[in-house]
Amino acid sequence: MTCVTAASCRTRRGAEHGAAALEFAMVVPVIVLLFGLVVGGARIWLARGAVEQAAAAAARGASQARTPAEAEVVAGQLAQAQAGPSGLRCGRWMVEVDASVLASAPGRPGTVEASVTCAVALSDVLVPGWPGSVEVRATASAVVDTYRGRQ
Repeated sequence: MTCVTAASCRTRRGAEHGAAALEFAMVVPVIVLLFGLVVGGARIWLARGAVEQAAAAAARGASQARTPAEAEVVAGQLAQAQAGPSGLRCGRWMVEVDASVLASAPGRPGTVEASVTCAVALSDVLVPGWPGSVEVRATASAVVDTYRGRQ
């Protein structure tokens, strides 16, 4: 549209004065919320992968041990070593090992199971209604060498 007089052009422009700032103020919270959802989802997804790898490493290491007590120690060390390079930060970290098959005599087949639990912090992500942390858990098993010496 063209303005007939200079006064009518000033009146139209004055009616829209501040509209861009208002639109910006309405859009910013939505963008921050979407960014928070992406960051929180990526953090959980990456933690799930790291916990699965830590559980697999713990199970493999525990299956090479000769006693259940040694299996628990080795599994904990390997799970922690696997989680370190991935940058995994957990509020609560727990490694559980079922190595009861190592207490039996050689010749008996079996598996060792390792479970790793990590509480991933979400309290610093700006998404209303999200919990402070999400627990990610993975379980892996490894076959014990049937004829490996045991104590």
